[in-house]
Amino acid sequence: MATKIATIGGGCFWCTEAVFNQIKGVEKVVSGYAGGNVPGHPTYREICSGLTGHAEVIQITYDSEVISFEEILIIFMTTHDPTTLNKQGADVGTQYRSVIYYNDNTEKLIAEEVFKQVQPYYDDQIVTELSELPTFYAAEDYHQNYYDNNKEQGYCNFVITPKLAKLRKLYADKLK
Repeated sequence: MATKIATIGGGCFWCTEAVFNQIKGVEKVVSGYAGGNVPGHPTYREICSGLTGHAEVIQITYDSEVISFEEILIIFMTTHDPTTLNKQGADVGTQYRSVIYYNDNTEKLIAEEVFKQVQPYYDDQIVTELSELPTFYAAEDYHQNYYDNNKEQGYCNFVITPKLAKLRKLYADKLK
């Protein structure tokens, strides 16, 4: 197994985590925070203020012999709206920005190529941030596997379940 890590944010981490928990080759998904400007481990309450500069992100541990970084990014870029700045659906603020954090120059180049590949599918310009991976902080335990643990919750029913239905239509061959 060739284990690698990808860190991305596409709005609420509950949604992005639920998507990638379904993908073949993904070994683990951890919801968390990255990209902020305050010292120490931020809390969810601090992140929600929008004042820390952190984004809600997920860190994906995956087997690159099963799924590539490029495939992860294509799934990511087509299961959220990469053309809205600091907003996904009703979630608004810098903590909900679309972001890809790369580990090295190769990943940066792959992300730039994916932007070019998917841009024609959108009317508006892609505004996804592309930055070197800063410190990643795992979110509180109650955020981990949120969808799987709270499927009956309103947000899950109205936001995440339809997102997963779209995923099944677009990427049935990539699902566990």
